[in-house]
Amino acid sequence: MSLSDSERAEIEAQRAESRPTLRAVSEGMEAHLYRAHPVLDHGMVRVVDYMGDDAAICQAARVSYGRGTKSVQNDEGLIRYLMRHWHSTPFEMCEVKLHVKLPVFVARQWIRHRTANVNEYSARYSILDREFYIPEPDALAAQSVVNNQGRGEALSGEEAARVLDWLRADAGRAYDHYEAMISQDGQQGLARELARMNLPANIYTQWYWKVDLHNLFHFLRLRADAHAQYEIRVYAEAICDIVKDWVPAAYAAFEDYRMGGVQLSAKGVACLKRMLGGEEVSQETSGMSKGEWREFWEVWGG
Repeated sequence: MSLSDSERAEIEAQRAESRPTLRAVSEGMEAHLYRAHPVLDHGMVRVVDYMGDDAAICQAARVSYGRGTKSVQNDEGLIRYLMRHWHSTPFEMCEVKLHVKLPVFVARQWIRHRTANVNEYSARYSILDREFYIPEPDALAAQSVVNNQGRGEALSGEEAARVLDWLRADAGRAYDHYEAMISQDGQQGLARELARMNLPANIYTQWYWKVDLHNLFHFLRLRADAHAQYEIRVYAEAICDIVKDWVPAAYAAFEDYRMGGVQLSAKGVACLKRMLGGEEVSQETSGMSKGEWREFWEVWGG
């Protein structure tokens, strides 16, 4: 990750400034405030602000004054109950505002989560930096032959080298033309809002992304999953490390019930009961589609 001198100075100044507050704070999150966590080759995630902690979730659930309970064990049990039974509003009492630097094609996938407040760096008013995401060789993969949205085996040798050369050359040439189009050196220059259309999707953009914990968990459940695209998954994993320190009890419950848990349909429950009763069940006798049966069997087939 590369930060400009002004960005580094801003982060250092923010981390050096300390103010007393009466609001509840999370010591784990305080350690992350303003710190840039590198992602990919030029990307980052950093916490700009946050509200709430584990106690705030419990307080909202009990609609009480003050801390609500002095028993940490009771708080953890309540949070696990809320997570287990899909209660959402207590988790919405916690919010976080992140500054994220990411490739445009990752941002376009990310923005489909429409439950956050977003303000993106504007290429209408400012000139984008010459920074492009160029994958590591082991992240260059062929199209999967079984999943239209997935990757297959990694490219190797001359094929991988050729692809990397094309990515670097195309990105550099597009940026050269972008600079030339908006140049003011003896020419009128194209408007920035038009010149930006020639930039590739692997150029980096930045935004502020503010989201409550309930919707953040939904984002992480999908994007930190092993089946998610690598380039967005590494951002989700970096955020997971932050959230784990921010709300440790809530994150542990999320990890247990959402990331590590399995949801069964009524047909799945019926099949599992039949299997536990000693009956041999096949896809044909399960009442499930082939896809659902495959997912069921991956977990319960031994």
